[in-house]
This record gives sequence, structure tokens and C-alpha cells, in this order.
Amino acid sequence: MTDERDVDGHEFSAGQGVDADYEEFTLDPEELDADPTTVDPVDSRVLTDVLDRRNVESDAVDVERLIDVGLSYMGINRFEEATETFERAAQFAEEDSLEAQEAWVNKGAAHAQLEEFDQAIGAYEEALRIDDDSEHAATAETNLAYALWEFGREEQALEHAERAVETDPRFAEAWYNRGFLLVERGLVEDAVNCFDNAIRLGYRDAGVLEEKARALEEAGEHEQAEEVADRAEEIRREAEEQMIEEQTGQAPGPGGQGRQGGRSGAGGRGGRNGRGGRGSQRGAREEPERELQGEGPEGF
Repeated sequence: MTDERDVDGHEFSAGQGVDADYEEFTLDPEELDADPTTVDPVDSRVLTDVLDRRNVESDAVDVERLIDVGLSYMGINRFEEATETFERAAQFAEEDSLEAQEAWVNKGAAHAQLEEFDQAIGAYEEALRIDDDSEHAATAETNLAYALWEFGREEQALEHAERAVETDPRFAEAWYNRGFLLVERGLVEDAVNCFDNAIRLGYRDAGVLEEKARALEEAGEHEQAEEVADRAEEIRREAEEQMIEEQTGQAPGPGGQGRQGGRSGAGGRGGRNGRGGRGSQRGAREEPERELQGEGPEGF
């Protein structure tokens, strides 16, 4: 059987055509300004990032909206996607702008949730390089203190906790972190003052009272320590009962529920895997897991 197309002999392309090196039709990739000695050739993100900066105008990207997307990822515990989104927001933001700083702070918070504390430290340090006295600076300082403590650099952590309260004296979590780190250094009287400041500024989480009780105990104020510890346990029990009621629609029966694990941070923003702490046992009372606080992402 003869193919009709062979019979017709129709020419689909005619004319002189174009030169082989005609730029508009070349399939060869554009040369990218990337140093092969510093870029992993199998890293698929490198090409995307370079093309993003080259082909997308910065003013065509809504950085604020991009940050909101990252916060949405944080809200559903998609922390890896959040880190990538905040990094892109920082890339497209005006250099050393407040938006860029906000993106770096949030990127650090996402890394901290993944327990990638070395990367969190780098993000917070970049945020502070941009501006160490802005509206985001105190959050960056207290988050950096938290990440450094988790990374085993306690002395530097205290330095940044102190800078946080100097930058924003009304930042309750920063006062708590400073007090926590002072207890670690045995400076318990100063620590008690820090916890009192945190409480006056509205941070009335059970964890703050537990740390204050620990500091009072080490200062020899045993009676006052017992009173504060009792109040902390009462707050924790009330919070657990409220949580049970919200989940089941029913109030717990007599005796309620037993204590659940370690503390959460203020507003759900606390760090994880707090270290076991010092301090004497108060009767048969269970010692809670101790944690430094990491502030949540900006705008979250």
C-alpha cells in the first residue's frame, strides 16, 4: 500500500529558513552566572533560583503576600516549604529592607521548628545585620538566644537574651529567656526579677511560674517557691481541663487528666526538647521539662 503523503509530495516547510545560530529559536540554555566551584551541579534549586532573579522583576513580586504564604505553611506544620518561601521573599524584597528582615526572622523560626538550629542562627544573624534596632530586632535577638542555647552556646545565648530586653523592654518572652539563662548561670536573684517582669508584662504561662519557683528554691526562699509552684500547677491543670473540654465538648470528671509531657511555649510558639533542669524536688511533685522560649514567626 502506498502512503498518500508520499504521493502528494507536499512540502510542509519552504523558503530559505533561518541560520542555525538564530538566537530566537535556539534550544541551548542561556549561560548562567554561577561559579561551578561553589554551586553543586546536581542541586536542582540552583537553576530555578538564578532564573527567578533574572526573569522575574522584583517589583512584580508581592513580597508581603509571599511572606503570608510562608506563614500559612507554618500554620500547617509544612516547615520545609516555609523556609523556601521565606528565602524567596528575602530574595525579592528590597535589599536590607524591613520586609527582607521580616523574611529572615521567619525563615529562622521555620528552621528552628525543624531543629536546624545552625541554619536558624544564620537567618537571625542576617536579620540583625540588616537592622539591630527595628521592630523585628527584639524578636530576632530572643529567637537567636533560643537557637544558640539549643545549639549548646549558652554564653552567647545570654548575651542575645540581654540585648533583646534592651531593644524592647516590654517584650515578655525576652525577659523570661533572660531569667531562664540567668538561672543556668546561678544568678537566681536577678532571674527572679526577670520572671517578675515577664509576668507583669502579661506572660502568665505556667512555665514562667515554674522557673520562678525553681529560682526561689535555689535562692533559699522555700516557702515562697512552694506557693509559686502550686500556682503554676493550678494554671497548668486549668489549661489541660480547658483543652479537654474544647476537644470533647465535656468537662473532665473528678480528678481530671494527668499532666501531659513538657511545656508548650507561649501561644504555641515555644521550642521543643527542653533540657532537664536543676533544682530540688518539692515533695512528690513532678518536675516539668524545662524549655527556653523561641518566639514564633513575625505576623503569625
